[in-house]
Amino acid sequence: MSLRDAMNLNASLQSRQWVLHAAHDVAMQPTSDLRDARRLLTAFMSDDPQQLRVRNEMVTFLDAHPDALHRSSVDGHLTGSAVVVDAHVENVLLLFHRKLKRWLQPGGHADGDSNLAGVAQREASEETGIEDLRVVQPAIDLDIHEVSPPGEDRHLHLDVRFVVIAPLGAVGRRNHESDALRWMSVADLEKDARLLALDVGTVRLIERGVIVARSLV
Repeated sequence: MSLRDAMNLNASLQSRQWVLHAAHDVAMQPTSDLRDARRLLTAFMSDDPQQLRVRNEMVTFLDAHPDALHRSSVDGHLTGSAVVVDAHVENVLLLFHRKLKRWLQPGGHADGDSNLAGVAQREASEETGIEDLRVVQPAIDLDIHEVSPPGEDRHLHLDVRFVVIAPLGAVGRRNHESDALRWMSVADLEKDARLLALDVGTVRLIERGVIVARSLV
């Protein structure tokens, strides 16, 4: 990303209205109505044409797959994920996924829940062992990617991504889905991203998440 692009992204994200939600907030309650996810996507804003194309592809997919909230949608399904930042926005927490054998942000399947911010928050808490995580709305990033976990056919994950802020002094604890957790220094992001072989989408998510989180803390 060029300096000009970074400055434009920074200004664009900082100018938006962001809302923090705790897990117990009413806004985080699950909902089973796919139309809620569709409304989230149609309301998604970005100055990035690539992100708008992904948004349109997701909406088209939902219209063609009424079970997109469930894994029974074999072509693909909705997921929610989170860039978890510490209270001072100096580090982000990544996990080494046991099945996919890659460093990734926490996240997981919607499994019938159309409240994708709640999905991202729940999955982040389950996969990092950190309670009292606060999720920022609206979503900051969209990504469609193909996965081929062991024992499953290739399919798409339509991933809706959020910023999640950890409480002061939070210590991560991995669960059965990962082999390792690591706080990665934002200052060393470029170097660590290469060392950890982070994909472009994960790097993009971290960049956006850090900008948004710093505008809130």
